[in-house]
Amino acid sequence: MDFTPTEEQSALRELAAEIFGDLSTHERLSAVGTRTDPDLWKALCAAGLPAAVEETGLLGLVLALEEQGRTTAQAPFAASCVYGVLALSAHGSAEQRDRLLPALRDGTAIATGAFPERGGVRATADGQLSGVVPVVPWLRDATHVLVPDEDRVLWLIRPGAPGIEVAPVETTAPWSAGRLTLSGARGERVGGHGPDAGADAYEDVLATARTAFAGLQAGVCAGSLARAVEHTTTREQFGRPLSTNQGVLLRAADAYMDIEAIRVTSYEAAWRRDEGLPFRAHALTAAWWASEAGRRVVHTGQHLHGGLGADLEHPVHRHFLWGRQLDAYLGCGAELLDELGELIACGRHDEEGVA
Repeated sequence: MDFTPTEEQSALRELAAEIFGDLSTHERLSAVGTRTDPDLWKALCAAGLPAAVEETGLLGLVLALEEQGRTTAQAPFAASCVYGVLALSAHGSAEQRDRLLPALRDGTAIATGAFPERGGVRATADGQLSGVVPVVPWLRDATHVLVPDEDRVLWLIRPGAPGIEVAPVETTAPWSAGRLTLSGARGERVGGHGPDAGADAYEDVLATARTAFAGLQAGVCAGSLARAVEHTTTREQFGRPLSTNQGVLLRAADAYMDIEAIRVTSYEAAWRRDEGLPFRAHALTAAWWASEAGRRVVHTGQHLHGGLGADLEHPVHRHFLWGRQLDAYLGCGAELLDELGELIACGRHDEEGVA
């Protein structure tokens, strides 16, 4: 295994860090509220970041999402890349790729996904979809939604088309989410028509999403810890910085180790996908660390701010909200362990590379 970024991946991360750092200040985020920042999204697309993900792979996307997480930048970058660019690149037909990818690359189209599948959507043989998905992130921004049905076949729909209703939903993190209601909506099938094609495409997209959002969580946690370190090294109590207190040092050290665990597991899962190796079990591992360790870290970041951590207007609270949202998205810790255990118990551990 070699997680050393390529020159292109490093350039993508540096460019992402510059754009997110410049345009996602506390003042701008406060002004945007719970909406997506349209100027930030335009800047990301003008710089070619969504298009670059096809070349830099999932590891390149994870590196860029770390930088987004550090600033809790409000843009549908993760969703559009995972459920749009990478999903269609891997599973779309040649005609679908030619028709849909150009707009997703330049940002004039935005994709999101109704993942994971929880049996809420049914599909007829001719592609009419019915059902309700209570929460879909960035649905209010999306021009395309990737929807798995109860058989885990993937369908692409366009909000605003007949039979599709979108209602705003406010989540813990400001993800422009919505409730998706389908009433005989016409869907376009993605992922082939063989007996296992749909399920295989679903599992690949879900594992890709879990890896990508684990990378986003690593950045959220790193930003939270960085704010806590700055606060405890500049704030004094009894004539000395808070950071000299052993309890503070231990909490910060534990948080650092948790962040490194999220980071290395997400890197490994992303690298394996880019190399064409089985990575579903590794994505589950990364998602488990993102859920369990991520929750610990954002609680630590808020706790180390003392009374300021309870201030809803303080920047560290935004990291707390994002961390808790990512903790539950795509499966909480117990769910993920259960799924990983089933994967091993079913005898697929050799196929998936699980020790």
